[in-house]
This record gives sequence, C-alpha cells and structure tokens, in this order.
Amino acid sequence: MANGVEEMDRESVVNGLTMFSDEEVREISGFKRGGDDYVEVTCGCTSHRYGDAVGTLRVFTSGDLEISCECTPGCEEDKLTPAAFEKHSGRETSRKWKNNVWVIVDGEKVPLSKTSLLKYYNRALSNGSTRSQAGRVCHRDEFLRCTQCNKHRRFRLRTTEECRTYHDAFINIDWKCSDLPYDKITCDDDEERASRRVYRGCVRSPTCRGCTSCVCFGCGNCRFSDCGCQTCIDFTRNVKA
Repeated sequence: MANGVEEMDRESVVNGLTMFSDEEVREISGFKRGGDDYVEVTCGCTSHRYGDAVGTLRVFTSGDLEISCECTPGCEEDKLTPAAFEKHSGRETSRKWKNNVWVIVDGEKVPLSKTSLLKYYNRALSNGSTRSQAGRVCHRDEFLRCTQCNKHRRFRLRTTEECRTYHDAFINIDWKCSDLPYDKITCDDDEERASRRVYRGCVRSPTCRGCTSCVCFGCGNCRFSDCGCQTCIDFTRNVKA
C-alpha cells in the first residue's frame, strides 16, 4: 500500500489526472507533489560571475511557472517568473530562460527545454490560455493595505478564485490581514520589502509598473455576475448587450 501511495505521489495525480508519468520525471532531483494543481522541483540558473542560484520551481496545470529563489539564506524573492529568476541570478545572457534555467536529472544540469516540465506551459501557450508567461494580457499581483497594521499585503491573481478574493477585499473598506482565507497572514507578520513589491508578475518586464501585458480592465475571471458592486454590474450588462 505504501508503495502505491509513493508511486501516486511521484506521478502527481491532480484532480484525477496524472500531471507527469514516472518515466517523464525519473531521476529529476527534488521532484514532489506540491498542492492541488502543481508540482515542485529543484531548479537553478548559472552565472559565470556569481555561480549557481538555486530555487524551487512550481509547475501548474494551468501552464503557469513560478520560482522561489534560495540563492542565499534569507532571500525573499518568491513567485518569480523564470525570466525574472534568470535576471535575478545575474545570468549574463538573459532572455533565454528555457535554456538557462535548469533542473538536475541523474546528477546533471539539464535545461528546462529538454525536459517534460514545460509540457503544460507549451500546451497552454498553443491554446492561447496561458497569460502569465506568454506575453498576453494577464492579471498582475496587487497589493492592499491592512486597516489595522497598515502593512501592504500581496494578492496573487492567477485563478478565478484568487481574483475573487482580491476583488472582495478591494471593495471592503475595512479589510484587514485576518480576512485573508489563505496563507494565514497576521498583522504580526513582516511586510514585504519595497524592493520585492516591484515584482508583480509582468512577462514584459519584471519591474513593470503597469502595461497592456499585465493590466486587465475586466474579464470573466475578475468580474462576477453575483457581485453587487457597480464595476461588476456594468461589466455583466455589457457582456449581455
């Protein structure tokens, strides 16, 4: 029974579907099932000047890719796109993240482009459904300030559920940290550094302040027919018109 559970975890069965077969991820270092819709794997990027920057890559069924950097103890660079991680690592020839970001396969550094880990990214790209990596319009991360501790808190907007969480918080004039339904952030937790907050998920530029690639003015993921705010009401009426 234990072997069966171990094999299921290795193949990463998500919502009844196998994300990766055992053959696809055999010998990949640090591979494990992370959550309901993603897997994790150890990754890195090499700079001739600074050496290896190591991190943890999350591969989502939606095609999104996120990297938490572990280049130095205490590094707080989290939820980076592969392109942003490549730049953060100090890689001299950037803008080629598929070849420059690697994973360890059987003890050797292998570019992401030569693994099966990009199959969901490539599939979403071909279907036109991936937005956070492909340069199409996406929802960048947003911030709200807690009315109790006055600290900025990040909202990740990759799914409809995450968009709804942010939307409800945005229209709540008394929003506070304890209202977050996830991450268990409290007012006692440190605020993200200002230098970190400039990274908001734009694929055109990691430190973009807002452009046509990362700012959405209304879509089916961030506007809700059951919401009574004027923005959602107007959007729903326009869609039906």
